Amino acid sequence: METITKSILKKIYPKREPWVHKGKFGKLAIIGGSRELTGSCCFAGMAAYRAGCDVVYIIAPHRAAGIAAQFSPNLITIPLKCHFFTPDNLNETMAAIHHYGITALVLGPGMGSEDKTIDFVHCLLATITLPTIIDADGIRAFAAAPVAHNKLVFTPHAGEFLALTKKVLPTSFSERATHVAKASQHYKATILAKGHVDIISNGAKTLLNKTGSPFMTKGGMGDTLAGIVGAYLARGINPFHAACAAAYVNGAAGALAAKKLGESTLATDVVNEIQNVL
Repeated sequence: METITKSILKKIYPKREPWVHKGKFGKLAIIGGSRELTGSCCFAGMAAYRAGCDVVYIIAPHRAAGIAAQFSPNLITIPLKCHFFTPDNLNETMAAIHHYGITALVLGPGMGSEDKTIDFVHCLLATITLPTIIDADGIRAFAAAPVAHNKLVFTPHAGEFLALTKKVLPTSFSERATHVAKASQHYKATILAKGHVDIISNGAKTLLNKTGSPFMTKGGMGDTLAGIVGAYLARGINPFHAACAAAYVNGAAGALAAKKLGESTLATDVVNEIQNVL
């Protein structure tokens, strides 16, 4: 199987013309967070910005949105009057997506697993047509009530892959790739299965990503990956190339951070190294 190299970034970052404007390189909405899980949207949002996204909006329950606003003034927050997402939040969420001209979504970071949150995810995916990356709690919510959608990227670790497919990912690369490809074909989606070596498939083609570090086990590093994928989807990159390039960048940024910090490496350190990878 082919391994992703840095040459893939040429598909993402062409030379910019002088008369570009805000929004041309993407308007991303991150839909996630809950009363207890407040950091995920921050990691995803700042990673998206560092990957080149023009504008990032955080649509989240009020506590998570408030923490995101304090985390960085770069993040534009849309607080919802709730502790976790329910179908009651659908209209306000859709209104924000349309009002701000959102071009892609990240769905799931820190969202939690309440029954009503699963219902919200189902209702949202049945309504939108935007390119969407589904991560973390969003994957488990989708698995509970799948919805047909032709512009999805899933970024599961082994446990989330089990929830999505009811299949255990083997350690053999060839067997693992077969499982990921079959799941991609089943859902007609791109799947980025995270691991020591990432496996990315759209059902027709499967690639390996070997950037990364054993020190990338801290909470939030999956969120940074989701944010980078979201940034690429928002600027119009097709889902498979977006997932492949994001896996490369996130892993390379993690490796740079780990080389400096080892056991002390945090998700915020990964965010700060994206600029050096690029």
